[in-house]
Amino acid sequence: MALFSKLKERLLKSSSRLGKEVDAIVEEGAESASPSAQRAPEDAPVAGASTAPQVAPAPSAPAPHPVAPVESEARRPGLLGRLMGRGSDAAPRRVLDDDMLESLEEMLIASDMGVDTALRVTANIAEGRMGRRVSGREIRELLAQEIARVMEPVARPMPLYPSKPQVVLVVGVNGSGKTTTIGKLASQFRAAGKSVVIAAGDTFRAAAVEQLQVWGERAGVPVLTAPEGSDPASLAFDAMTKAEADGADLLMIDTAGRLQNRADLMEELAKIVRVIRKKDPDAPHNTLLVLDATTGQNALSQVETFRQLADVSGLVMTKLDGTAKGGVLVALADRFGLPIHAIGVGEQIDDLSPFDPEEFAAALTGLEGEGS
Repeated sequence: MALFSKLKERLLKSSSRLGKEVDAIVEEGAESASPSAQRAPEDAPVAGASTAPQVAPAPSAPAPHPVAPVESEARRPGLLGRLMGRGSDAAPRRVLDDDMLESLEEMLIASDMGVDTALRVTANIAEGRMGRRVSGREIRELLAQEIARVMEPVARPMPLYPSKPQVVLVVGVNGSGKTTTIGKLASQFRAAGKSVVIAAGDTFRAAAVEQLQVWGERAGVPVLTAPEGSDPASLAFDAMTKAEADGADLLMIDTAGRLQNRADLMEELAKIVRVIRKKDPDAPHNTLLVLDATTGQNALSQVETFRQLADVSGLVMTKLDGTAKGGVLVALADRFGLPIHAIGVGEQIDDLSPFDPEEFAAALTGLEGEGS
């Protein structure tokens, strides 16, 4: 779990992580409630001043004025306990009401979780708990449970099939991390004993081809290229021919990600699929969409677009180390239900791992680093 240790470290260092914001919401409500609780005993004698006898009370009768100081003394250990972190009641608590729910919803929306998902998550947290006094820790635990519940059904590794070669079409906008993801996946498959061939299908960008060659060299995997501007479908056909001749287990095909002209891109992807299906009617066996976590809500529109351009079968989320707003991953799972095969949190060849919903939820909500 070294990868998730890195993810937790990055998220926990962020000043905007959900854990701190939840605690701030609870503390704000707890502090706003305290003055009114303290004012009531002090205001009572004033309200009754016109009718109360203006004489000193008998020694056996309780004096009215020491009431507030006595309460303050009773409250003081709780405050000191909070500051010192002692006792089970040390944490501030706030009544779970509509105002608190609204603050939680706004926080989740700001984390790129999306309006619909945020409303569902907070509604589930509130169910059966309205009016209860809750601590920040309790809310974070409930939030982590809800996030993990949403993510659990989509946390699935990329399936492997007996077909040889298994054709994996990799799509995504330029800059999303397609090239590095292909290199990392190729390295992992090779380490698992699979033979892999890579096709540099983004033939219109020389830099993309060169970068893929570098990653292929790191992974120890051959990269098939074509002259700049060549037909990507022809390259895919040649790559499939070679993969078949070599008995390769997997063929990973990089593609262009130019969304400025969707008609051209759609035709290009459709042509690649038509050509490789001449060799294998079931290809591509996987179509992976690579998304950049730092784009936030734009990731949702990218999924919509690429589902129209290609039959997306699963997602890979990159650059989670570059954002504290990992809520977009929850929004994607809730809205589309597409499998999330892996996440990336760095540039090293091993910085890609199967998605673990519980680890992610704990890291996102700040539960890690506090002990169990």
